Amino acid sequence: MRIFAFLGFLALLGACSGASDLNDPPVPLGDFKLGHNVAVAEKARRGPFSRKASEEELANAIKKAVGERFNRYEGERLYHFGISVEGYVIAAPGVPLVLSPKSVMIINLTVWDNAAGAKLNEEVHQITVLESFGSGALIGSGFTMTKEEQLEQLSQNAIKAVERYLVKQHEEQGWFQSSVPEAAPQQELDPPT
Repeated sequence: MRIFAFLGFLALLGACSGASDLNDPPVPLGDFKLGHNVAVAEKARRGPFSRKASEEELANAIKKAVGERFNRYEGERLYHFGISVEGYVIAAPGVPLVLSPKSVMIINLTVWDNAAGAKLNEEVHQITVLESFGSGALIGSGFTMTKEEQLEQLSQNAIKAVERYLVKQHEEQGWFQSSVPEAAPQQELDPPT
């Protein structure tokens, strides 16, 4: 009975992928609007037991995921992303339950404020994500998904993690606040006599 409960739990987690909320309204990010969407992968290192992906495939997958998630924001102030893929594992088929590697992606993020002409994060913010549960949790996604599907899922998970980081910075550090001061309360005039 416990094994069925565990498998049910894994199936529930499988629905939790980086793209599962793209049809929902975006989470509040102040006055944010995406400007430049720059992604590079020239330093990306391929991990063990990984399928090979080109620099172009990695960068394009990240750019697509950024566009899907952040083009939904309609603020007035432009912010630019610089993202570099530092490392990845796109799981190849292994021996089920013995050697079933999991897909992983490591990215570095820099956020630029267009109006200020400066970085918001002085040091790059590094994010590491895994494949979503349920995409081959017991046997590895190398058996159940193509390389392209794995790369798309990893990129979506990475950019969902970027969104969570930006929300945290917005709430704790005041990122993406409007530069337009709130209007001062209007003074009520006495009625004419």
